Order: sequence, then structure tokens, then C-alpha cells
Amino acid sequence: TGSANLWVPDSTCAGGLFNPCKSKNKFHSIKSKTYKKNGNNFTIKYGTGSVEGFLGADTVAFGPDSTALTVPACTFGQASSVAQIFRNDVIDGILGLAFQALAVDNVKPPFIEAIDQGLVEQPLFTVWLENEGRSINAPGGIYTYGAIDDKNCGPVIAYEKLSSATYYQFKLTSVALAGYSNNKGWQAASDTGTSLISAPFEVVERVAQAAGAKYNKDFDLYTLACVAEISEFKMVIGSETYTIDYKNMVVPIPNSGECSLAMESMVGSAFGPSFLLGDPFIREYCQIYDVGNKRMGFAESL
Repeated sequence: TGSANLWVPDSTCAGGLFNPCKSKNKFHSIKSKTYKKNGNNFTIKYGTGSVEGFLGADTVAFGPDSTALTVPACTFGQASSVAQIFRNDVIDGILGLAFQALAVDNVKPPFIEAIDQGLVEQPLFTVWLENEGRSINAPGGIYTYGAIDDKNCGPVIAYEKLSSATYYQFKLTSVALAGYSNNKGWQAASDTGTSLISAPFEVVERVAQAAGAKYNKDFDLYTLACVAEISEFKMVIGSETYTIDYKNMVVPIPNSGECSLAMESMVGSAFGPSFLLGDPFIREYCQIYDVGNKRMGFAESL
């Protein structure tokens, strides 16, 4: 939800001996009867690398079987070059679910296309994340397109109007943990593509101190004991206080046997949100991305 373009590796994706596309599933336009050539080139730059190629249009299915939301005539990126950072990633490509205003080249995102074509009951989707799961090919959660997920999520606690319909951006009034609190107020975005909670450096540093975590330059994170039961992290959005339990605020660092506070310092936030509320918040609270009403809804994860 922190980006707005769909791209997949194309059959033309190359890169020599260390080709990042080598083990990826690739799109072969020649095998599709519904594919339409576009001809325009695209480049998308992420914080961790870039992707480039050309645009095409085809039917996009949100799921693997006959129950999938199926959207004709979606424009998407066919990547012919992918950054090395994606080489060992389990994903093939990225499905951007943010607003068209955020999309590179103003390409209409597939879910916006689904809304415009009248293919969903409601112009929204829900994200529920598993609290904990294995890392490879294990169910990590459920995206529900066109409806609120009432199986995995409790009643909606509140809705918050978006301050910008680019990212899913809204006002975060204050944060607190143990003896530290700050009510300065910031712009925040709900971002399924962010593994931790990204925040201004001074906030992360003070929260870490309050939690008893110490900065570790090897990981560029604040580490603490994996068994630490720290105080709840509290955030005020609108008139509601949302708490994140220690089970979601103390996370393992892959392949290290150590754990860190589930926060990191925000880099390059001068023109966007100052907080990215990633997976720790989303595991605690289902996120209802209400595209049609330009608002966010939050519900307790069951």
C-alpha cells in the first residue's frame, strides 16, 4: 500500500551471471490472447533499488483460482531490469495498491481499475496479517477486496479521514511508551510494504531508551532480549488510542538469533509522511483501506 504501480518480471528480463530475474516467474506476452502492447518505458525507484522496463496491458487476477477478482485491461510494468536487492526475495514483483496520484507515469493501479469498472461490491479492501508465520511459502495473512474481513477482524473501531490520497496518509496525534510520550503530531501512512514502524530519529531513540533497547550498529537497529516484555506502544489517531503489544514490538532479526525493537529511523521523509506504520501495527489491527471514501478504518485483529 506504499506504492501504486503493478510490475512483474518480463520474459526479456536479463542481467548476466547474477541476473536477479533468473529464478523468478516471468510474464510471456506471446502466450496471452488478451495482451495489448503499450510501448512506453517506465522506471520505478524504491528506497532499496530500482526497476525498469516497458508498459503493457492485460487482464489481472487478484488470486490463483476462479474466485479471484479479475480485472480486464490493466496497464502494468513489464520489468526488463530489476535491482539486485530483489534477487533472493521470495516475491516476483510488486502490486501497488495506493492511489493513482502516487503512480509513476500516472498509470491507473489495478484496484482503482476494478473500482472504476464496477467489479467490487465496495470501493475498499481489508488487510489482516498473521501474528507470526514461517518465512517461506506460508500463509501470512489475507487481503479481502471489496469487503471488510469480518472473519479475522473485529468491528471497526474508528475511521480516520486521509489527509492525502496518495499514500494512505493521515494525522498521528501522539505516541507513548512507558515514561516517554510525545504529542507533537505527524503525518503517518499505513504501509503493508514496511516491515517495521518507521519514525523520526529522535522518536525512535527515545522509545528505544524507554524500552531498554540499545543501538546496534551492525544491524542499524535497537536490540534487546528476545524474551523482553516491554510496555505497550501507544498511538493516538483521531479520538482513539491504539496499543501495540510487546509480541509485535519485539521482533527477531533474521539469521542472527537476536531481537530488535520493531522501529527504525525514517530516511528521506521531508516531502512525505514522517511515520510509516508497517507490519507491527497491521498485525495488531486490521486495516480497512477505504479508497472510495478516502479514509482508513482500524479493527482489532482476531
